[in-house]
Amino acid sequence: MKKPPSGLITALKESNNLLVLTGAGMSAESGVPTFRDAQTGLWEKFRPEDLATPEAFRDQPQVVWDWYAERRTRISTISPHPGHAALVEMEQYFECFMLVTQNVDSLHQQAGSKNVIELHGNIMRSVCSRTGKAIDDEWIAASNDRPPLSPHHPSGLARPGVVWFGEELPTGTMNRATAAALDCDICFSIGTSTLVQPAASLPFVALDAGATVVEINPQPTRLSSAAHFSLRATAASSLPVIAAALAGYKRA
Repeated sequence: MKKPPSGLITALKESNNLLVLTGAGMSAESGVPTFRDAQTGLWEKFRPEDLATPEAFRDQPQVVWDWYAERRTRISTISPHPGHAALVEMEQYFECFMLVTQNVDSLHQQAGSKNVIELHGNIMRSVCSRTGKAIDDEWIAASNDRPPLSPHHPSGLARPGVVWFGEELPTGTMNRATAAALDCDICFSIGTSTLVQPAASLPFVALDAGATVVEINPQPTRLSSAAHFSLRATAASSLPVIAAALAGYKRA
């Protein structure tokens, strides 16, 4: 994108409260495989949705742990792209800037974003399967078990700190995200199909509350016709242009 819509930049300069929602497309530009990408190697016979469930972990904890371990290894070699960096730049121009992500890879935090709500958890963290308490990386590294035993419960195991199919999002996390959608002046929806609930509802909550909604996605979605600005572009190509248009602007 060579130039952002002038109306969008005007709206940004007149706003105090910005909400950004990011989905799988944001991370895919860095090379993070989307959840339903074709499985390869040892995992070709598995469907991701059959591994990412509490039932799968109960029945085959080692298989699930090893699959996530491989995904963690791949993600650890990946870096944020210019779109991630642009969001960090944009953060300085608003009194309130909240970033809500469906991604579990920490790329926003690596880029330097500060106010991040991780709706679906974080794949790089481990928690106790019985208590949900965080487990230190040092404990995981020192264990020879796959998965490691939990230090928090005698029958607990370490599991990835992500939300699986069949599990509800943490109430407090979703409440914070919904509050941000209700309060924002502008809501960006970036790289998300707006199909996965309850995250998919957030741009529509913002829209109903009177916010200006901006969609950035190479493909149209069910949000496209409702958004005030629907940009057929990638995050890496469009967000730096938008950030540059705001550069040097100081709110009175």
